[in-house]
Amino acid sequence: MTDGMKLILLVEDDPDHELLTIRALQKSNIANEVRVAHDGAEALDLLFGADAIQPQVVLLDLKLPKIDGLEVLRRILENDRTRMLPVVVLTSSD
Repeated sequence: MTDGMKLILLVEDDPDHELLTIRALQKSNIANEVRVAHDGAEALDLLFGADAIQPQVVLLDLKLPKIDGLEVLRRILENDRTRMLPVVVLTSSD
């Protein structure tokens, strides 16, 4: 991560939705680095693992493999370090 650059964590398992979200951020001139977790377990590892990241915001899909988005959100809210972390919940239906 670039020094001083604020990080966005995108938690999204659908490659098309990932691309659309990144394009929307770029179109809005948001130059933040975006890290992507493709399932709930990967998101929790990024947030709480040995090399935990400190994102400025989490864009969280609710429908995720391994660990669903509601469980990821619950763990974020239960942890003192991440409790105040802004989380934007994203979901879609066919």
